[in-house]
Amino acid sequence: MPLTPALTPIALLIASNIFMTFAWYGHLKYKTTPLILAILASWGIAFIEYCLAVPANRIGSAVYTTAELKTMQEVITLVVFAGFSALYLNEPLGWNHAIGFTLIALGAFFVFQRW
Repeated sequence: MPLTPALTPIALLIASNIFMTFAWYGHLKYKTTPLILAILASWGIAFIEYCLAVPANRIGSAVYTTAELKTMQEVITLVVFAGFSALYLNEPLGWNHAIGFTLIALGAFFVFQRW
Protein backbone atom coordinates (compact mmCIF):
# COMPACT_ATOMS: atom_id res chain seq x y z
CA MET A 1 0.00 0.00 0.00
CA PRO A 2 1.60 3.31 -1.07
CA LEU A 3 1.83 6.16 1.39
CA THR A 4 -0.42 9.17 0.91
CA PRO A 5 1.01 12.62 0.15
CA ALA A 6 0.32 13.52 3.78
CA LEU A 7 2.15 10.48 5.21
CA THR A 8 5.10 10.23 2.81
CA PRO A 9 6.93 13.28 4.22
CA ILE A 10 6.41 12.02 7.76
CA ALA A 11 7.90 8.61 6.91
CA LEU A 12 10.83 10.23 5.10
CA LEU A 13 11.44 12.65 7.98
CA ILE A 14 11.48 9.79 10.48
CA ALA A 15 14.03 7.91 8.37
CA SER A 16 16.14 11.04 7.79
CA ASN A 17 16.16 11.86 11.50
CA ILE A 18 17.36 8.38 12.40
CA PHE A 19 20.32 8.85 10.06
CA MET A 20 20.98 12.41 11.26
CA THR A 21 20.91 11.40 14.91
CA PHE A 22 23.52 8.74 14.21
CA ALA A 23 25.57 11.25 12.19
CA TRP A 24 25.55 13.81 14.99
CA TYR A 25 25.72 11.62 18.09
CA GLY A 26 26.61 8.04 17.10
CA HIS A 27 30.33 8.69 17.31
CA LEU A 28 30.01 9.55 21.00
CA LYS A 29 29.98 5.84 21.72
CA TYR A 30 33.43 5.59 20.08
CA LYS A 31 35.38 8.43 21.68
CA THR A 32 38.75 6.78 21.04
CA THR A 33 38.21 6.94 17.26
CA PRO A 34 40.19 9.82 15.73
CA LEU A 35 38.05 12.92 15.27
CA ILE A 36 38.72 13.12 11.53
CA LEU A 37 37.29 9.61 11.08
CA ALA A 38 34.23 10.56 13.12
CA ILE A 39 33.75 13.63 10.93
CA LEU A 40 34.10 11.68 7.68
CA ALA A 41 31.74 8.95 8.86
CA SER A 42 29.24 11.56 10.01
CA TRP A 43 29.38 13.30 6.62
CA GLY A 44 28.66 10.00 4.88
CA ILE A 45 25.71 9.30 7.14
CA ALA A 46 24.45 12.88 6.77
CA PHE A 47 24.48 12.51 2.98
CA ILE A 48 21.88 9.74 3.31
CA GLU A 49 19.89 11.97 5.67
CA TYR A 50 19.81 14.75 3.07
CA CYS A 51 18.72 12.28 0.39
CA LEU A 52 15.66 11.61 2.56
CA ALA A 53 15.00 15.07 4.04
CA VAL A 54 15.03 17.01 0.77
CA PRO A 55 12.32 14.89 -0.88
CA ALA A 56 10.38 14.85 2.40
CA ASN A 57 10.19 18.62 2.33
CA ARG A 58 9.59 18.82 -1.43
CA ILE A 59 6.73 16.31 -1.28
CA GLY A 60 5.44 17.67 2.01
CA SER A 61 5.22 21.23 0.72
CA ALA A 62 2.25 20.16 -1.42
CA VAL A 63 0.32 19.30 1.75
CA TYR A 64 1.90 21.25 4.61
CA THR A 65 3.18 24.78 5.15
CA THR A 66 6.91 25.18 5.71
CA ALA A 67 6.21 26.04 9.37
CA GLU A 68 4.30 22.77 9.73
CA LEU A 69 7.08 20.80 8.02
CA LYS A 70 9.69 22.34 10.30
CA THR A 71 7.57 21.67 13.37
CA MET A 72 7.09 18.04 12.31
CA GLN A 73 10.81 17.70 11.80
CA GLU A 74 11.57 19.07 15.27
CA VAL A 75 9.05 16.83 17.03
CA ILE A 76 10.29 13.79 15.10
CA THR A 77 13.87 14.76 16.00
CA LEU A 78 13.01 14.82 19.70
CA VAL A 79 11.25 11.46 19.58
CA VAL A 80 14.10 9.84 17.65
CA PHE A 81 16.70 11.46 19.92
CA ALA A 82 14.90 10.32 23.08
CA GLY A 83 14.95 6.72 21.89
CA PHE A 84 18.53 7.00 20.66
CA SER A 85 19.73 8.53 23.91
CA ALA A 86 18.12 5.88 26.06
CA LEU A 87 18.67 2.81 23.87
CA TYR A 88 21.97 3.50 22.09
CA LEU A 89 23.87 5.79 24.45
CA ASN A 90 22.31 4.38 27.65
CA GLU A 91 21.53 7.88 28.87
CA PRO A 92 18.00 7.72 30.29
CA LEU A 93 15.81 10.78 30.10
CA GLY A 94 14.39 12.29 33.28
CA TRP A 95 11.21 14.03 34.30
CA ASN A 96 12.66 17.40 33.27
CA HIS A 97 13.13 16.11 29.72
CA ALA A 98 9.55 14.83 29.68
CA ILE A 99 8.26 18.23 30.76
CA GLY A 100 10.37 20.03 28.18
CA PHE A 101 9.30 17.68 25.38
CA THR A 102 5.66 18.06 26.44
CA LEU A 103 5.92 21.83 26.17
CA ILE A 104 7.44 21.49 22.70
CA ALA A 105 4.58 19.14 21.72
CA LEU A 106 2.12 21.74 23.00
CA GLY A 107 3.80 24.33 20.80
CA ALA A 108 3.54 21.95 17.84
CA PHE A 109 -0.17 21.55 18.53
CA PHE A 110 -0.64 25.29 18.12
CA VAL A 111 1.38 25.43 14.89
CA PHE A 112 -1.05 22.95 13.30
CA GLN A 113 -4.18 24.85 14.32
CA ARG A 114 -5.97 26.57 11.44
CA TRP A 115 -8.06 29.22 13.19
